[in-house]
Amino acid sequence: MTPQLTDKYMVTIAERLTSAYARIAEAAQNAQRNSNDITLLAVSKTKPVSDIMAAYEQGQRQFGESYVQEAVDKIAQLATFSDIVWHFIGPIQSNKSALVAANFDWVQSVDRLKIAKRLNAQRPQEMPALNILIQVNISAEDAKSGCAVEEIDQLAQFISQCSQLKLRGLMAIPAKSDNANTQIQYFEQLQTCFDKLQTQYPHIDTLSMGMSNDVESAIAAGSTMVRIGTDIFGTRT
Repeated sequence: MTPQLTDKYMVTIAERLTSAYARIAEAAQNAQRNSNDITLLAVSKTKPVSDIMAAYEQGQRQFGESYVQEAVDKIAQLATFSDIVWHFIGPIQSNKSALVAANFDWVQSVDRLKIAKRLNAQRPQEMPALNILIQVNISAEDAKSGCAVEEIDQLAQFISQCSQLKLRGLMAIPAKSDNANTQIQYFEQLQTCFDKLQTQYPHIDTLSMGMSNDVESAIAAGSTMVRIGTDIFGTRT
């Protein structure tokens, strides 16, 4: 019997990570793309430091977190591993923005001017500029974070003028759908937004879309970064 990927006691993190990279490579090949152009972000939220180290030992360096205090604790514990790249991918509360600004390398969830202003002001001057992705509510869900498509330009213009922020691209978490065509439509809409933004800011290079359940559709539509958690670390607690 084939072990279930969500059972960490039957399949190791190393095996799941290898499987995730193979899945990306196959999706890239099917889309006639180079898999080296697609970054795997291992979403380690709610997972212990030991799981992160298991992935690190297999060469994984990019990790995504959504809960500020939990993430800051992990970053402190792993401070000696200076080549780890930490991405904040969750909603940002104003009272936690200083911690995000001081501890992360990337923030993928900037969706309003207020948060961009706070991150720019609170990023320590001695640190490199904070890499920023604008989160877009591409499926226009009432309860979901992300700016409207019409708000991208204003937010991008502000971020591009901030000395402590570096605009890198867009991120989205489209509405879940069992229909692959619907998934692709959302991803293609975001790709169109990204292409338009790139004509104004040629240096942007990151389109973060696609998770464990829709990697293939996202890569087919042009994603340059996929965020995979469950298929690497197992079911979240």
